[in-house]
Amino acid sequence: MARRPAVDQELSAIVSELWKLDENRVKPGIDYTINLQGKAGYVAHGSNNARDKAHAPLFLYVNEDKLKSIATYASFIKLLDNYEMSTGVAEKVTHEELEENNIFLDAILQTKVMKRAHGYLVSKGQASCDVSQFKRQLFDIWFKLYHRDRSGGEDSCGFEHVFVGETKYGKEIMGLHNWVQFYLQEKLNVIDYKGYKARDKDMPDANDHVVNLQFSWKGLVKPVGSSFIGVSPEFEVALFTIIFLQSNEHVTNAIVKVDEYLLEIVVYRYGRAIGTSYPKLLSSNNRDL
Repeated sequence: MARRPAVDQELSAIVSELWKLDENRVKPGIDYTINLQGKAGYVAHGSNNARDKAHAPLFLYVNEDKLKSIATYASFIKLLDNYEMSTGVAEKVTHEELEENNIFLDAILQTKVMKRAHGYLVSKGQASCDVSQFKRQLFDIWFKLYHRDRSGGEDSCGFEHVFVGETKYGKEIMGLHNWVQFYLQEKLNVIDYKGYKARDKDMPDANDHVVNLQFSWKGLVKPVGSSFIGVSPEFEVALFTIIFLQSNEHVTNAIVKVDEYLLEIVVYRYGRAIGTSYPKLLSSNNRDL
């Protein structure tokens, strides 16, 4: 029997606080409905052949009007078309796009989630108590461009990779761990959900707020991906920022217990910015806990 991973109790406590403060998390079965369908099979790394175990989209319904009425979602959605899909293609950031970044950061900094995250980071000596300096720190972590593909110019940033998604040499999907982007790409018919990924004894259900899944995007297959479902943009930014700033390791794997979920939060560092970050569902509904 595999050893159960050790839960980081202190980290679990602050993440649980953020979870309770996430007023903009939307409700399954009310604000959105997902259809998990079949269990996805094995796909070899680099292969774009995947048996489709889900003939309908993952998202059956999302209340877009509600999302667009909430400042953090509305400003988040405006950022999703600001990036080149392929690495190796230098990003060109316009004045308008910089302003959109600022609007988004201002919006999330007004929320209880980010205010609590800021206070926690200040208490740990990992952020300035000055909100404007903290905003600059968030910008550098999430939006400052860097060279992911050394053959090109500044072609990537943490926000693009995690929330928007990108491709490597046009052959491999990287990132794309956000449910709003997933839904919008499904709506455009460029994402094809292939099924969920789970152990047989820990099957997901439509009310779960974290799902491991398989999908194709513009013809490329991601054998295993993972995403929060229904949580607000500010919750994800807060969570991943805290874990990023707590370690100088290239890769941080934090095990946390939040609500009914046992999660592994994975954060890769790219210098002083986030390379990637995502949740992995280890178990839910108090199974195996």
